[in-house]
Amino acid sequence: MRWKLCAAWLVVLVVSAPGVPAAEEESPPTLERSYLGLSSGPLRQAKLVDLPAGTLLRASLITVTEAQVTGQITRAAEQVRPQLDKNRFFVLEQVTVRALLLDETQEWARTQQISTTEETSPSLIEAYLQSIAGKVGVSDEEIQVFFEDNKDMFGGASFEQVAPMIRPYVLGQKRDEAVAAHINTLSKRHPVELAAQWVKTHAPAALDNPVGKARRSGMPTLVDFGAQGCGPCDMMTPILAELRQEYADRCNILFVSVREQQILAARYNIEPIPVQVFFDKGGQEVFRHEGFFSKEQIVTKLAEIGVK
Repeated sequence: MRWKLCAAWLVVLVVSAPGVPAAEEESPPTLERSYLGLSSGPLRQAKLVDLPAGTLLRASLITVTEAQVTGQITRAAEQVRPQLDKNRFFVLEQVTVRALLLDETQEWARTQQISTTEETSPSLIEAYLQSIAGKVGVSDEEIQVFFEDNKDMFGGASFEQVAPMIRPYVLGQKRDEAVAAHINTLSKRHPVELAAQWVKTHAPAALDNPVGKARRSGMPTLVDFGAQGCGPCDMMTPILAELRQEYADRCNILFVSVREQQILAARYNIEPIPVQVFFDKGGQEVFRHEGFFSKEQIVTKLAEIGVK
């Protein structure tokens, strides 16, 4: 399996006249509404609130502190610490995801009558995620669709010749998607509160990257995540160059090297490469594709999101 892994608001008190119901308190803003692109994971719908000093997040019985985030950065490999320091929110999200998954895993383990200890937590979390992935299957029709969409990858081989290789690949993709969907809805199952002032302080640095800027530009965006020396990635290079010229004033066309931008790639859950991610003009992700994507297919997809 390939998974891994605002400003404060004002509440106005309204005194109602007799017989007229008082106005409801304005609900706290969400992270996604206030800081588009800061999270591509489960904290998008977290509420921004005032929390005690040093406390960055609360969810269910879980609390994450600034000391925990700093500790994670300190223990990381030296070469990625500067990227992590710039992306402290990403570190917070990773700590939170693990804590929430551990909470769910322990409940799952109880229902399965599995004993848990601190030492077995990582393997139990993986077993829990595998139990979710194991519910997913793949049909013959899905394999055929993948073949038709990616014929260029198979060098003229027939469907019958490559179907046995495609099946486990497509199944792996679907299982990854099922696990990602489960993780990305953690905050729906466990309502999350974030320290609004801390997020406000650290968001600008985390959003200061080509993808974040493009998503807030008001134009649709295509981001190709890849690396030089990867065969399918190198095949994408001339296509991206042509698209940049042809769509110069209508769409952002970006390439992100996953070797140079490890944390940015991790924020967008990039595993195998290349991956093409499409965002609409409002900055919302609308589609992603894994593997080589022909120019004709990209043009069709851009037209679907309004780029003519």
